[in-house]
Amino acid sequence: MSERFTGHTVVVTGAASGIGAATATALAAEGARVVGVDIAAVDLPGVEPLRADITDPDDIARVAEAAGSRVDGLANVAGIIDDFSPLHEVTDEVWRRVFAVNVDGMMRLTRALLPPMIAAGRGSVVNIASEAALRGSAAGVAYTAAKHAVVGLTRSTAFMYAPHGIRVNAVAPGGVATGMTAGGGSPSEAGLARISPFLATLPPIATPEQVAATITHLLSDESSNTTGVLLPCDGGWSVH
Repeated sequence: MSERFTGHTVVVTGAASGIGAATATALAAEGARVVGVDIAAVDLPGVEPLRADITDPDDIARVAEAAGSRVDGLANVAGIIDDFSPLHEVTDEVWRRVFAVNVDGMMRLTRALLPPMIAAGRGSVVNIASEAALRGSAAGVAYTAAKHAVVGLTRSTAFMYAPHGIRVNAVAPGGVATGMTAGGGSPSEAGLARISPFLATLPPIATPEQVAATITHLLSDESSNTTGVLLPCDGGWSVH
């Protein structure tokens, strides 16, 4: 095992399970001090657990305080899916909740952790987008619009902070074995009827560790010349 992250502090959201847990575990194994953030309890070897809700401004402040004066990396993994509703069915509640977690929370936490990166003149942020950021046939309208917003957030931030030595990239997974299910009640029958034939073209489901490997690469100095990129990690789904 290499030690690419020895002496580095990295914050990982969604660290209790799935891609977030795999990312936090991999970073800790390579020498990082990892602050693992989740609304559920985080119990991972070598990871500092912090139970926090990224939709709560007070909890955002707690994360920034826990990270401290040095932040080398941020993996914005926390996210929720929608109920596959098309636009004529989507409720305000589903729309607000999906954006609150997938966009607003990501924005606020990144905003809170940028000052120590700016002061240090270096840093790397990796945002989790989705195949839904590349196409309109992977999820409902709320999740699809939110993940497109993640791409805009990534590219703008990459451009604005490149002079400060801060890199910002996004990873777009396809299907991943995380156990994440549709939120907001029962899935939309209309949405699933339209989307299901396209989901059937998915390549084999990836493991969280496969996606974590891509995230850690982008967080590391190995990708020092990579910023503003949306990188599919989807087994080739994006070329179908």
